[in-house]
Amino acid sequence: MTILVTGATGTIGRQVVEQLVKRGADVRVLVRDPAKANVPAGVAVAQGDLLDIDSLRGAFSGVSTLFLLNAVVPDEFTQALTALNLAREAGIERFVYLSVIHSDRYVNVPHFAGKFGVERMIEQMGFKATILRPAYFMNNEVMIKDAVTGYGVYPMPIGSKGLAMIDARDIGEIAAIELIRRETSATPLPLDRINLVGPDTLTGAGVAAIWSDVLGRAIAYGGDDTAGFEENLRQFMPGWMAFDMRVMSERFLTEGMIPEAGDVKRLTDILGRPLRSYRDFVAEITASA
Repeated sequence: MTILVTGATGTIGRQVVEQLVKRGADVRVLVRDPAKANVPAGVAVAQGDLLDIDSLRGAFSGVSTLFLLNAVVPDEFTQALTALNLAREAGIERFVYLSVIHSDRYVNVPHFAGKFGVERMIEQMGFKATILRPAYFMNNEVMIKDAVTGYGVYPMPIGSKGLAMIDARDIGEIAAIELIRRETSATPLPLDRINLVGPDTLTGAGVAAIWSDVLGRAIAYGGDDTAGFEENLRQFMPGWMAFDMRVMSERFLTEGMIPEAGDVKRLTDILGRPLRSYRDFVAEITASA
């Protein structure tokens, strides 16, 4: 049978596809432009998007397990509900949904609230799913590398509570393992939630110290200025998204993204290896700096 991956050309989706192919799965991807998909050999490509009903019906035909990933867009919730309804229509019972950690607590953050709404619909519609709840992606740090190396300041307002940042490669591998576990089960497995976290819970000062150590020179933490963070983001993303990120960062300051007891062990057991560390990630992206 076939596993369908949505969001297959993004940071996480690419990792999921690669890991599924590595494990010998029959994979289909849903993409807007097949010419730009650049998927591994043997992966089937369905053209369409999550608001194109006809293309979704075609993409879902013959699919046994679904990986549902929705981008942070204004109509994210509508896209997800459309996909859920059409998946049920197609008889798809098994899937993995990429949500976000603390979706039930960061209730004023638009994309968190939207994902929590999708989680509730998954439950109420009776789907047999794994809901993955990742913390902040280490990979987003690539966007601020030049600021850190050029100005000697770590600019993200992450505060002192701590974020358990996780590498997208670990997310993709865990997602693939879960998809195959559900795909190969004799009967649909019960609903499950997994927090996806890194091995360390990092504060602003702690992150700056890691950059300092890796680069061999002093890097300062830029502080907790969420308004300035929003202003900087507006230079390269829409205002609504920059505001969403600002509200999220304000919750970083008041609550952080803290693992629950046993989260790290559960993930290392699933992977059969340690989680990738933030220090190693910084060393990797600054190797040529």
